[in-house]
Amino acid sequence: GASGLFTEHTRAAYMRALAEGADGLEIDLHLTRDGELVCFHDATLERTSDGAGSVSDVTLEHMRRLDIASWKTPQLPSEYGQKDQQLMTLQDVLELLISAERDVGLAIELKHPSPYGHRLEDRALKILLSYGWDPETSRIPSGQHSVEVSFMSFFSGSLLHLAEMVPAENLCALFTTVTEEAVDKRLGRRRFSTAVKPVVSAAMRRSVRDSKALVWKGQIGMAGPGVDYVHKHRDEAKAWLARGSRLRVWTVDADEDLSMLLNLGVQEITTNYPSKILSRISA
Repeated sequence: GASGLFTEHTRAAYMRALAEGADGLEIDLHLTRDGELVCFHDATLERTSDGAGSVSDVTLEHMRRLDIASWKTPQLPSEYGQKDQQLMTLQDVLELLISAERDVGLAIELKHPSPYGHRLEDRALKILLSYGWDPETSRIPSGQHSVEVSFMSFFSGSLLHLAEMVPAENLCALFTTVTEEAVDKRLGRRRFSTAVKPVVSAAMRRSVRDSKALVWKGQIGMAGPGVDYVHKHRDEAKAWLARGSRLRVWTVDADEDLSMLLNLGVQEITTNYPSKILSRISA
């Protein structure tokens, strides 16, 4: 969504992005304790809400009561809903996209590791099917228009699980450069012994190798590198593009990053500022 202006993954951010003309929305999905899919970036509540603990340990009703918007936007424009309407479920997002009455995309990131394993993917597929999602085309028809659904994950096992039903061209392997900062971000604010850090770093590097292998083997149709990764590995990005893979690069907010990606011929980008990026592309 337009998370440069509003809290990420809220109703306001999603509605503003669509109003600005974004081609679609990117959402992060977690499974709550009562089996509901909520749009939330972190596995824990502290950073972007007034709650505490893990998303997987609380119910949807509990999350509905949290304030997930005021820390960034104390006064929300009334057209984007009230404070208690900002938490979005997968169903909420689907209703929003269908009501857009134009062709839109929905990029679903399955957030792992999840304590519920592949129940996360299975629940998402079940909800999509209830909205008329066609696995063959990965689209939800809506009158003269449709919602095209793609799936993303940093966890290759998630993509391989989805590949049993989802076309390869609608699957995106996410990865980034594994730096000390990236490892610290994965660990979050939780306290671990110093011995844990190298283990997490090794696991993250293995995950990158596994994800890239899916792209090289053609099992996955889209590569989803972070923009910093593309800066450091332009030849690899060019090779993927040359062999017909799509690139969906995140998170592209700076002009110099956009120019570099446009020159490479990258087809898709994720940004916090849809209006700004669209105006640059159309200039």
